[in-house]
Amino acid sequence: MPPVTFEIRNNVTVELVKASAADSDVATAARVSTVGGSHEEVVDLAKDEGLINYLMRDRHGSPFEHTSLTFYVEAPVFVAREFFRHRSGWSYNEESGRYKQLKPTFYAPPPERPLVQVGKPGAYTFKPGDHVHAASVEQNFRYVYREAYQRYMGMLQQGIAREVARMVLPVGIFTSFYATCNARSLMHFLGLRTRSCIAKFPSFPQREIEMVAEQMEDHLADLMPITYAAFNVNGRVAP
Repeated sequence: MPPVTFEIRNNVTVELVKASAADSDVATAARVSTVGGSHEEVVDLAKDEGLINYLMRDRHGSPFEHTSLTFYVEAPVFVAREFFRHRSGWSYNEESGRYKQLKPTFYAPPPERPLVQVGKPGAYTFKPGDHVHAASVEQNFRYVYREAYQRYMGMLQQGIAREVARMVLPVGIFTSFYATCNARSLMHFLGLRTRSCIAKFPSFPQREIEMVAEQMEDHLADLMPITYAAFNVNGRVAP
């Protein structure tokens, strides 16, 4: 078998593929309740800001659903599995190891990532660990990834089906998927998958899915600044 060039990554990729999402979409959808359809009128951003803050504060959520954002994500399999727990308001399509040969791209934690868990489930924190912990992670990740992928390629060359051979691969291998959501579902995701000192309900996500969430949050802030500001002012609780 020819030598395999492995790629070890300590980051994730989030690309905004397309979006139809603006603060005015939220305001227009909300005003149909009182003034009827007005989608061809000029938007008044000053009035929209007050309306959007009211909707967020009193949790009138449906107007935020009249938006759409599609992301392309490259992340390790264990992150994708966490991500797919979010079902309401999300649609997904993922690359398939049944139909394509998976690339030898794997995830390893960056040096600054805390490695040691302290406490019990539900009441624990993480600390950095020492040089022994860091060396163990470095050595074991690389050894297991290389061994597993070589076994995977060996089975493929023997004619074993991709859907069978892939079973030996660890969850640290990278996958890619499209994820489409609306602003309401994205805010709910952010409330659960990011840490923030201003959050009304603190969350403690695994760092790797938070890396995905942080990049998505940047896009929300850019596309819908009034909505994003209201989300933060109201404790990062999705309406």
